[in-house]
Amino acid sequence: MHAFLKNNVFAISFGTSLSKFAGCVRQIFIAAAFGVGVTYDAFNYAYIIPGFLLIIIGGINGPLHNAVVAVLTPLNKKHGGIILTQVSIKLSILLFSLAILIYFNSSLLIELLAPNLSYEAKSIATYQLRILTPCIPLSGFIGLSFGALNSRKKFFLSSISPAITSVTTILFILYSWIFNQENASTYFLTYSGLLAFATLTGTFIQFVVQIWEINKIGLLRLESTFQLFKDEERRIFRLIIPASISSGLSQINVFIDMFFASSFQGAASGLAYGNFLIQAPLGILSNSLILPLLPKFSRLRSCKDNRGLQKNLISGIEYCFLTTIFLAGFFFTFNNQIVQLVFQRGAFDYSATLKVKNILIAYGFGIPFYLYRDLLVRAYYSIEKTKFPFKLSFTGIIFNIFFDWFLIGAPIKNFGNLSPYNFGVVGIILSSVIVNFIVCILLSFNLQNEDIYLPNLDLLKKVILMSFASFIASRICLTIFNSTNNLNSNFGEFLIIIFGSLTFFVIYFLLTKFLKVNKFKIYQKNI
Repeated sequence: MHAFLKNNVFAISFGTSLSKFAGCVRQIFIAAAFGVGVTYDAFNYAYIIPGFLLIIIGGINGPLHNAVVAVLTPLNKKHGGIILTQVSIKLSILLFSLAILIYFNSSLLIELLAPNLSYEAKSIATYQLRILTPCIPLSGFIGLSFGALNSRKKFFLSSISPAITSVTTILFILYSWIFNQENASTYFLTYSGLLAFATLTGTFIQFVVQIWEINKIGLLRLESTFQLFKDEERRIFRLIIPASISSGLSQINVFIDMFFASSFQGAASGLAYGNFLIQAPLGILSNSLILPLLPKFSRLRSCKDNRGLQKNLISGIEYCFLTTIFLAGFFFTFNNQIVQLVFQRGAFDYSATLKVKNILIAYGFGIPFYLYRDLLVRAYYSIEKTKFPFKLSFTGIIFNIFFDWFLIGAPIKNFGNLSPYNFGVVGIILSSVIVNFIVCILLSFNLQNEDIYLPNLDLLKKVILMSFASFIASRICLTIFNSTNNLNSNFGEFLIIIFGSLTFFVIYFLLTKFLKVNKFKIYQKNI
């Protein structure tokens, strides 16, 4: 059993790492080809709806994936294949109808999502959205096949499959560079739709590969008996619908942010690049810090050991802030070098670097609250107390609308700005920081209603000391590495980041140890 778990963990980790690496290379190519220009701006708006469905419906650990795994795992191949076929047919009909509706109303949808985009950007976004609409019905089967593959312990393909779209995008950009058309009109059609065509092609290839694998493991059943397995089929849909609604609430805030970002040229591109740089390390932290705690929470709750649960949660919170404050300080200190090294080439010039650098700094303020909120929400779910976080999700949407509007100047048509605080696209990020901060406070204090008591004042004191350590480490590193401004090459920036991060880590680690807010041990003695 131990070897089986090790092999599965290795397959998932290796496949996920390859997918993340491919995604990183894809973003580097996109930055070099499009910068923060109108085409990539438009693509980010065109991708909102198809991307939402590909993530929520077709994503790994999405509602469809989890529901299929739960239902198909105990069944044999024949019965599992019949259920998979029945659900696929019904879901595909629903999503195909939705795709047709979106295709013929793409211009209206772009107008609703981004009312302040330029006419050129709206035209390109509409064109791209029409190209992307076939991704919508494909997302349904992709999500179902992820669950079907994992129910048969086929983890590697599920983990590596998202890399197909990334590799396809890279190849499309390379093709565009090599075979650049001289005809302006043809160039406009191919170049403005390149990312959309690449995404559609990658999604279709992913669909074909997964059909081949589903057939290989014996779950592809072209015949279907709709009178059989009604209970299992209904169970899948019962699991999908509430989970999709819950998962979709977080995406609504993305829609809201993009709506307000349409007032600023290049904002959508800048947000995409900045968010990419933040999400990669945050995803690693979330998986390494939070996932191991959830089984413990559930087990301790079932044993009615609230004291043990409380102790583990407090320890998790301390490690959460210790790591995220370090990460935030790192981005504050080396934001310029990170953006230049990763993105600054081709169409991504110095002005683009400056814009993304400021966005990255703003995101840095929200890193601790983002992960802390994730930890608290998952803690609530692990003890099966979901109503309060669910209600807070709705409240957070209302807060986000207000702060987005207020922090970009509170604009009113024909009346101008009502607020003196207009931070531009940075204000949209700060809005999310404020909302996450408020939600974290409410989640923390409500835990006492579940007989879990946090030492909030003691935790606040530790967070302040950690922040102080991060500030001192940042100032020392900035003083040391400001003298290396003559290293303007990519290799020079790389050296600064490598040696700077090591210096920052050592100073931060020693200071937090000295201030007694760091329980992390480099080694552990054998007992």
